[in-house]
Amino acid sequence: MPYYRAAFDQLRAGGWIYPCSCSRRDIRQALSAPHAADEDPLYPGTCRPATTRGLPDGSTAGPVISAEQNQRGPSTRRTRPVSWRFRVPDGETVAFVDGYFGAQQFVAGRDFGDFVVWRPDDLPAYQLAVVVDDHAMRITEVVRGADLLLSTARQLVLYRALGWSPPAFWHCPLLTDNQGNRLAKRHDALSLRALRDQGRHPADLRAAWAITCP
Repeated sequence: MPYYRAAFDQLRAGGWIYPCSCSRRDIRQALSAPHAADEDPLYPGTCRPATTRGLPDGSTAGPVISAEQNQRGPSTRRTRPVSWRFRVPDGETVAFVDGYFGAQQFVAGRDFGDFVVWRPDDLPAYQLAVVVDDHAMRITEVVRGADLLLSTARQLVLYRALGWSPPAFWHCPLLTDNQGNRLAKRHDALSLRALRDQGRHPADLRAAWAITCP
């Protein structure tokens, strides 16, 4: 926790984050555009401060937050639970070269919006936690599933805000079912135990993987 809190304090001191009392239900009700089931909807900016201040690099991505807001740490308790969101640099293209998929680019404010870095239960959110973990462990290459390609863009803006060098990324294609949906518990996908009970052999899965990831 000291590592996470230190990163949180650094982001707050730099004006990168702001408190947000919106629930996921609030956000979904505020939006009419459809979104992918596996992705959080684009945050509409309900709690986002309206003004910005210049940053050392001359950009204006960081919000100005009031003295009262700045005094509230990640353990803040209000009448309504509060999370802390990272304010993304709207319109900026976040680009990187993936080890498998090659050149990738996502536009902040269009492909992903302001995202949570600290949860209402006083714990770091996924995006901040993995960045802090990998930096602390001096990870040089991250290998994970292709469903996290968009998360890489979020994490890269965090790396930059914290002044850290990011690792290299390699995203692997996912195993999917007959309908092309990725195998996931939320979709009642088959578990390895169920596949074994059906008489499937590990070689079957390896053969399927070889087709999508030569």
